[in-house]
Amino acid sequence: MNYYLKSTIIHHVSKFMRDTLSDPLSSVVTLLKPTVSISKLVEAGGTWQVTRHDMASPFYCAIVEGSCRLQVTAREPVMLSAGDFVLIPDLLGFTMTSAVPPPPHVPRLPLETGPGRFRLGPADASITMRALVGHCRFDAPARDLLVSLLPEMIHVSGHDRLMALVPVIHEETRATRPGRGLILERLLEVLLIEALRSGPTIDMPPSLLRGLSDPKLATALRLIHADAGGGVSMTGLAKEAGLSRSGFFEKFRKEIGRAPMEYLTDWRMAVAKSLLQQGGYTNAEIALKVGYGSASAFGIAFVRHEGLSPGAFAARHKG
Repeated sequence: MNYYLKSTIIHHVSKFMRDTLSDPLSSVVTLLKPTVSISKLVEAGGTWQVTRHDMASPFYCAIVEGSCRLQVTAREPVMLSAGDFVLIPDLLGFTMTSAVPPPPHVPRLPLETGPGRFRLGPADASITMRALVGHCRFDAPARDLLVSLLPEMIHVSGHDRLMALVPVIHEETRATRPGRGLILERLLEVLLIEALRSGPTIDMPPSLLRGLSDPKLATALRLIHADAGGGVSMTGLAKEAGLSRSGFFEKFRKEIGRAPMEYLTDWRMAVAKSLLQQGGYTNAEIALKVGYGSASAFGIAFVRHEGLSPGAFAARHKG
């Protein structure tokens, strides 16, 4: 990776991470706390297949050369070719094969040919497909809630910036340079934001991205994310969106998948859980940050939402 490309990517990292708190997509990705767990180069030739049903992690894949068939659990298969990028925020299982799958009962385990490098298919077959594959984890205590705001799968083609980011993450994963953890965290945040905002919103199921594609709802969402501790109300959100209360309520629920005040409460609790895990804040301070007038009001709301007290949650999740 040449110096100019690295400098360009780091510039984009800095640019993307500005004003994170006021941008709904950036604030959700940042709160997820993504961390790379595996990054590998996969090479394949001949007929091949790899199947995993024991996943429970975010997954991304960039096809560098050739093509393959990807079948994600409970979804229709898709054909991927060079320049395609796939992001699945919560992958449970998948099957990836050559364009023509191998016959049944053929050995399917990948062969590790070097650090972070795997081979699929007969050893004597010419390589016809190369892909950079990554698995990561979300360390946020509100992981499930935050993931539920995102689409189940993003598939984009010909996106040069995404295709440039993946090899940098792969290279940094292999290195032991100072600052590696922080750089990987920031690069992965940018990768997720770039992928999520690049995917098509047409026919997308209700989600945060679908809401952000509507200018009226995007205004209300920015208000919620910019000031979780402010006096946000249904009337105020509807006014910001330029809609009646009833019109705003129906539009929000249709496009995002939950009622406005339910979304606001969920977001406040996600922020509160992150602060409790981080430590160093009293319940009164957290209450102020997430829009409750007192520690007791926050505690009651937290128990109602999470089923345990803020103190019990902090003891369970701290560190």
